[in-house]
Amino acid sequence: MSAPPRAVELGLVGCTVCGQVCRAPGPLAQAACPRCGAVLRRRKAGSLARSWAFLIAAFIFYIPANLLPIMRTVSLGDVDDNTILSGVVELWVKGSPDLAVIVFAASIMVPMLKFVVLATLLVCAQRRSRWAQVQRARLYRLVDLIGYWSMLDVFVVSLLTALVRFGFFSEVEPLPGVIYFGLTVILTMLASMSFDPRLTWDTDKDAP
Repeated sequence: MSAPPRAVELGLVGCTVCGQVCRAPGPLAQAACPRCGAVLRRRKAGSLARSWAFLIAAFIFYIPANLLPIMRTVSLGDVDDNTILSGVVELWVKGSPDLAVIVFAASIMVPMLKFVVLATLLVCAQRRSRWAQVQRARLYRLVDLIGYWSMLDVFVVSLLTALVRFGFFSEVEPLPGVIYFGLTVILTMLASMSFDPRLTWDTDKDAP
């Protein structure tokens, strides 16, 4: 059974902004999407280089995000600075296991998963590999979907800070670790957005 034809073989291209499928421009032509007016391209220019740059920068910021304290709690004169991991332990010990699991998943599991998946996608695309193309396409959609939820840890700190104003806690103050973590999330989202998923289907034989 032969593989289904690719869009490039049918002379079609998808708009990266609105998703409209259009007739592909010629090699030197500049065509615009008839629906939203965005420039049509068969591939995003410099996709691999920009994705690698954002991903490496995100990983660099992820180190201080875990080493520096992310939140300070003050209760009855007791000052306690917590990193992400110690904050998870603190929440668990203080009787909030649900919140501890959410913070652990959003702050440790999801970022590490995104680093591994994006690096795998980039390496495979760079090598024009045919390995698990369908699964890689699904992984990209998953990473793209969960990208915004990676800010959940920042939201938790913001929520705790807001609760203080209503008297539920003595005092909660965000510390520099949360800034590095926010930068990590933003950079991984930029890496995901810079990656052109159509590269997944390019091989040495049929790449444009």
